[in-house]
Amino acid sequence: MIRLDAATVLLQWAAGGLLFLWVTTRRREVGVGYGWLLRSIFGVMAIGAAIIGFRSGSVPVRDVAAILTGVAAAVALTVSIVRRGDLAKIPPVLDLIGPIVAAVGLLAGALDAADGASTGVSVLRVFAGAAFLGAVTDAMLLGHWYLVQPGLPRRHLNELVRLLGFVWPVEVIALLLPTGMVSVWTGAVDDGWKGQLGWFWGASAISTIVLVFVTRAALRERYYSAVMAATGFLYLAILTAFGTDLVARAVLAG
Repeated sequence: MIRLDAATVLLQWAAGGLLFLWVTTRRREVGVGYGWLLRSIFGVMAIGAAIIGFRSGSVPVRDVAAILTGVAAAVALTVSIVRRGDLAKIPPVLDLIGPIVAAVGLLAGALDAADGASTGVSVLRVFAGAAFLGAVTDAMLLGHWYLVQPGLPRRHLNELVRLLGFVWPVEVIALLLPTGMVSVWTGAVDDGWKGQLGWFWGASAISTIVLVFVTRAALRERYYSAVMAATGFLYLAILTAFGTDLVARAVLAG
């Protein structure tokens, strides 16, 4: 069993989002506004994680790491604003500092959340969840950015969708490992809904990987409208991805 901790979940989301922001912006081809948007969103999430953590069962290392993650995002945002006239002068490594700092906090959160369960499984779930939530969120936001920067090569969106496909099996396997969602299906863990949440989780997990393949197929089409179609699929994917991650956490925390 694991505990569902809002502070850890928010820090996971922020860490994953900032990591995949670096993946997309490291070549400095995406407009600076995309970086401004994501650094602002995930920086606020990191600070929110710290506030929640300090107010409800603080894990000091995690919560301090969350503050530093928010500060790192703010520094990267400030540098990108000051140097917005020349993308080449914005060091890509600035976007890696936040995720690296957050990783320390996530490790502390995972160890705290283990709560008698396998420590290795807890750590795997926390880091896989961070990558999973970050990849699907950034992919959806990047799809929208093509409205602002329609000439942006599709390889950037393709890369995020492909990475989401690679992270998916790690996330699903981590949530199946004992005590995991298999126990919900067998009845060893009561989800409070006669097993329905277990089947909902399975449907969410399968739907997510199906949407990944459908999105990749859409991006192979030549027309610009294909990018918008792919973004629509990613809207659905972010819903099913959150169903995959958060439903399992809620059930297994019960």
